[in-house]
Amino acid sequence: MNSMKDRMLAGEPYLADDPEIIADRDQAARRMERFNSTSAANEEARLAALRELLGELGEGTWIRPPFYCDYGWQVRIGPRSFVNYHAVFLDVAPITIGADVQVGPNVQLLTPTHPVEPGPRRDKWEAAKPITIGDNVWLGGGAIVLAGVTIGANTVVGAGAVVTRDLPANVVAVGNPARPIRQLD
Repeated sequence: MNSMKDRMLAGEPYLADDPEIIADRDQAARRMERFNSTSAANEEARLAALRELLGELGEGTWIRPPFYCDYGWQVRIGPRSFVNYHAVFLDVAPITIGADVQVGPNVQLLTPTHPVEPGPRRDKWEAAKPITIGDNVWLGGGAIVLAGVTIGANTVVGAGAVVTRDLPANVVAVGNPARPIRQLD
């Protein structure tokens, strides 16, 4: 039988209060605390903390603290990207962010899903689906991207938008749920 962590990584339902999963979350919490509390004057220490926390951090990429995630090692960010204050990346499934991506303040990338049925939800079952953000995407402040979503290259997501399904490349999308309102050249 697969462990709960194996089930989580396979995208299958798992119990979030499994001891192995809790240990990984606790380790990420310590690493986040180190990053979030390191002085702005010590950029090298902040960068080292980010590299320890995340699965991949591209050259020239920067995240402004505070930053929050579940595990960290499921987050991969390409080169020259920028993540503004108060980002929340719940990385129960992989979060892949391309090159030259701009992430506004208070953006949430939420990979977890929960059962609609009350019994399994009460029993703490959950699952997750990956999120993929293409190159040169701009996520406006307060945007929320839900589990299983892919956003195509060069797309702009307006502030406060809730992205519930895939967005193609080269569009401006706004609203709740987010929908394309303009094609980009």
